[in-house]
Amino acid sequence: MRRRGLDFRRPVRKRFPNVVWWTVCGILVLVLIVVLSREGQIESKPTISRKPYRRDRIMEGVTVTDEMLSSNSVTRQLTDQISLAKAFVVIAKESNNLQFAWELSAQIRNSQALLSNAATRRTPLTVGESETAIRDMALLLYQAQQLHYDSATMLMRLRAKIQTLEEQMSSANEKSSKYGQIAAEEVPKSLYCLGVRLTTEWFGNPNLQKKHRERKQMDAKLKDNSMYHFCIFSDNILASSVVVNSTALNSKNPDKIVFHLVTDEINYAAMKAWFTVNSFRGVTVEVQKFEDFKWLNASYVPVLKQLQDSETQSYYFSGHNDDGRTPIKFRNPKYLSMLNHLRFYIPEVYPALKKVVFLDDDIVVQKDLSGLFSIDLNGNVNGAVETCMETFHRYHKYLNYSHPLIRAHFDPDACGWAFGMNVFDLVEWRKRNVTGIYHYWQERNVDRTLWKLGTLPPGLLTFYGLTEALDPSWHVLGLGYTNVDPQLIEKGAVLHFNGNSKPWLKIGIEKYKPLWEKYIDYSHPLLQQCNFH
Repeated sequence: MRRRGLDFRRPVRKRFPNVVWWTVCGILVLVLIVVLSREGQIESKPTISRKPYRRDRIMEGVTVTDEMLSSNSVTRQLTDQISLAKAFVVIAKESNNLQFAWELSAQIRNSQALLSNAATRRTPLTVGESETAIRDMALLLYQAQQLHYDSATMLMRLRAKIQTLEEQMSSANEKSSKYGQIAAEEVPKSLYCLGVRLTTEWFGNPNLQKKHRERKQMDAKLKDNSMYHFCIFSDNILASSVVVNSTALNSKNPDKIVFHLVTDEINYAAMKAWFTVNSFRGVTVEVQKFEDFKWLNASYVPVLKQLQDSETQSYYFSGHNDDGRTPIKFRNPKYLSMLNHLRFYIPEVYPALKKVVFLDDDIVVQKDLSGLFSIDLNGNVNGAVETCMETFHRYHKYLNYSHPLIRAHFDPDACGWAFGMNVFDLVEWRKRNVTGIYHYWQERNVDRTLWKLGTLPPGLLTFYGLTEALDPSWHVLGLGYTNVDPQLIEKGAVLHFNGNSKPWLKIGIEKYKPLWEKYIDYSHPLLQQCNFH
């Protein structure tokens, strides 16, 4: 079929382009969105705009922004206001403006109540809740500025107040230390009663003395170096009993344990009576008094010679020589007792023994201690737990490093260690003449310029370079003056109530007393008669 010519073809109808249509539609949609968004903004204005915060109600100089009043910052603003108001309360009282101080204190309590309620319900403060409190506090703070409580004046007065409070705190601490020391030195009536009754029993009961002599004659264990030998130097009957009893009850082989107990003339009969009447699972207990040691005299022992000096006695008992500069804790009579210094004469006290574990009378044993006797001290004399986890337990804490002798011989950062549970190799002790070293330093401290008093400072000097560090779990300290980690207490072999708060005193730390008291039989007739409970 023949195609038509171009002139005879049907003309094509022109169509409006699709792009234009889509563009027009898009514009209309955008216009609609803009209109709707404006309406939404008008409808969703915040509540604060309907009830605007009247800044004109706060005097000039106090600026409160919308951001500061938002729900996530009103708590911070209230806290800041309270802190500032507390400072102004102090200054107002110093200026004798008691009425204004009362108004500030009342507003502080109001603001604190708001914060407390919000914390209790666990939801943040809202603007509506805190608006009145913030406004009222702001008015008072502005009034404080008008009263010329400016920053310079406030700082000056606060510094004066701080200095006064520091002086009061120092005085209170001194009194607390003094009264605590006095309480620690007191002998409880029950302990005194026990000593009197035991002494009466000893001298009034011939059978008791006979039993003691028979037991002593049969004890060949006292010099047997295959036994586990422990020594205690104490005048406290009940405390010594707890040490022996806790060691016996936690021992795998109590029949191999020998306790060598040294006391003084006053408590000698009572000690013998107590350890003769009571049995501790077959543990052997020897009781001696240091007055029987012939070698213990002023010509051999420097401490005894010093204690006979009238000036020394006045220094430690009256305290008039140094205008009260020496802390009262250094004037404790126990530091002047020979029982406290016998630890430096253990080889003389027990000439037949090769190894001894020294125990203080304020400890409790809660693990088997036989493992201490197999510890290799690597040629050292003293095995002890180190206490230098903190810097204040290093040598510079205990010794006077301004003295040239101390400075020349001892490292100030050397690690301190604890008396109270110590393993002593008496063979090495005698070989190295450790007691002679102790005498050397005691003779050079006659004027008390190397250290003040006590046995730990001379111990640190005497055993310097001769101490083997033991695992800390063998000896846990601090139960007589501070809080101790319960996990350390649970793992500890020996718990030490070092400090003034001894467990047999009323000032003892209550939560630690059961650890000590569980080794006392309160049903014992003598303890019942002396009101132990």
